[in-house]
Amino acid sequence: MDEVEVVVAHSERATLRVGDVFLKVDADQARLDVEDEATALAPIPTPKVLWRKPPVLAIAAVPGTALGRLGEPSTASPAAWAAAGTALRKLHDAPLPPCPGRAGRNLEELAADLNGECEWLVTNGALPADLVTRNRQVAEAALRPWTPAFTHGDLQVTHVFVDGDEVTGIIDWSEAGQGDALYDLATLTLGHEEHLDDVVAGYGTDVDLDVIRAWWSLRSLLGVRWLVEHDFDPFAPGCEVDVLRSRM
Repeated sequence: MDEVEVVVAHSERATLRVGDVFLKVDADQARLDVEDEATALAPIPTPKVLWRKPPVLAIAAVPGTALGRLGEPSTASPAAWAAAGTALRKLHDAPLPPCPGRAGRNLEELAADLNGECEWLVTNGALPADLVTRNRQVAEAALRPWTPAFTHGDLQVTHVFVDGDEVTGIIDWSEAGQGDALYDLATLTLGHEEHLDDVVAGYGTDVDLDVIRAWWSLRSLLGVRWLVEHDFDPFAPGCEVDVLRSRM
């Protein structure tokens, strides 16, 4: 051990890696509660919780490497992406956890948030009006009733670790709970549309691709302002703004 790696850090939470241990510091104790419970309930590989002393959660690092990174081509094999889809199907078929998660937000609240963010993006000149309007139209398909599933809630591609063609672990469960299964599929493939067919093949059942694309638009529209305000760059090549542009 010769360094402390800052995995992610902003005003709400921070994750550090020290050797084979991740240390998560979260201002919201409830998120750590959810992560602790979800990692115990999920029927797929998850990191081992080593100890908790609020506001810190220590978890063991999982073997392998991340499936990819937003804005960069993935070097993982099609079989690895399919394995991620298979793991997701197993999670979504599991008994529901007790808590509502990010992927299970109230539809009326979600629509109101979307309207508010679209208005902000246009009013403040953050994005062109036609780009926002088009993606707002695409996002409509996600605003429909769904059958609740056990969802990860923040399944970014960097949260899935693989070794060769096998999933070795899925990390960062603080947004887990009951929600829309297609939200997980969309979050995993955001910015990696070329691997959507692989993930769906591994998932092993028909999914509504238009809804997945709608979640790409909706998540990106909701995320731009937050990312900018927390010193991330949604305008970087292959990231959220490029995802929005691809819908034009």
